[in-house]
Amino acid sequence: MTRFTSLAAGLLVVLASFAALVAATAAQTPQAADPRDVNLRAYVELLRSDVRSQKVAILTELMDFTEAEDSAFWPIYREYDVELSKINDDRVKVIADYAANYAAMSDASADRIARGALDLEARRQALKLKYYDRVKAALSAKQAARFLQIENQLLMLIDLQIASALPVIE
Repeated sequence: MTRFTSLAAGLLVVLASFAALVAATAAQTPQAADPRDVNLRAYVELLRSDVRSQKVAILTELMDFTEAEDSAFWPIYREYDVELSKINDDRVKVIADYAANYAAMSDASADRIARGALDLEARRQALKLKYYDRVKAALSAKQAARFLQIENQLLMLIDLQIASALPVIE
């Protein structure tokens, strides 16, 4: 139960960070600004903020590594995080494209954006598979599965926050 409580507390910190980023971005934005622009800027800040360090804190708590496991895992995780950041940068571009085309969405724009989103999802899945295998080789299948489970939960939480901030195509 302690690990579940730690994960729940960590996820609440991530949620609070996102809410604080949205509020801070809105406060710095003139009143006439489009809420979608505010949400986009908040999302960009979320991806580049201290959420990464919070993810590290959550992973550290829940993975419960020995010293040897710790030494083996974190270099792999840092490489994973660099590659994930590149995917997230591309995701920001797709979201910016969505925001730019939202008001007058054409079929061509919708198709381009949807295919871009699906491509990003596939790339992220492939990345998780690649690093699951690397963690499994360095530690164990159980530790790799735990990493994947925690990472998936954190990514889903962030995805939910982003999805809830984006309006549905009319």
